[in-house]
Amino acid sequence: MVCGGFACSKNCLCALNLLYTLVSLLLIGIAAWGIGFGLISSLRVVGVVIAVGIFLFLIALVGLIGAVKHHQVLLFFYMIILLLVFIVQFSVSCACLALNQEQQGQLLEVGWNSTASARNDIQRNLNCCGFRSFNPNDTCLASCFKSGHPCSPCAPIIGEYAGEVLRFVGGIGLFFSFTEILGVWLTYRYRNQKDPRANPSAFL
Repeated sequence: MVCGGFACSKNCLCALNLLYTLVSLLLIGIAAWGIGFGLISSLRVVGVVIAVGIFLFLIALVGLIGAVKHHQVLLFFYMIILLLVFIVQFSVSCACLALNQEQQGQLLEVGWNSTASARNDIQRNLNCCGFRSFNPNDTCLASCFKSGHPCSPCAPIIGEYAGEVLRFVGGIGLFFSFTEILGVWLTYRYRNQKDPRANPSAFL
């Protein structure tokens, strides 16, 4: 049977949703590993990563069940949700790739001031204190501060990695956004194909 047939569409859709399932479990595992080894103490960051992983897992589960059962309603909702996720993810990925250094600095400063736990993680892991400057009366978890040595501000250190991280996140986001639009196309085609084993007079 050629790849445009019913079986091929079903197998491709199942394989795509298995990929999404693995990615979702990987996200949940990374979040659990980070908080288990003390690399991340921010419950907000961990919560967001786990929530994204669970959301992706549920989407993949709906798509997988719809593909196996050739369930029209599940496939329709899966297609709509995947299209909405594609629009959001494609927009965010393009924004990550389009940020210049000044915009990256402003974004990092907003994130720095938004949560104390993430700020403490950065200072401890990168061995720096403060964003652009540090008040000696403030507390800092960096080893340089504990040992009494002068500490560098965190902004230049974070800035070295920010551009690479944003490009990496934007590239990964673009890659998965194209797999999502592929999933929308596969689902649309699969919904309108007749199961050769079903009753020819049945509604599909």
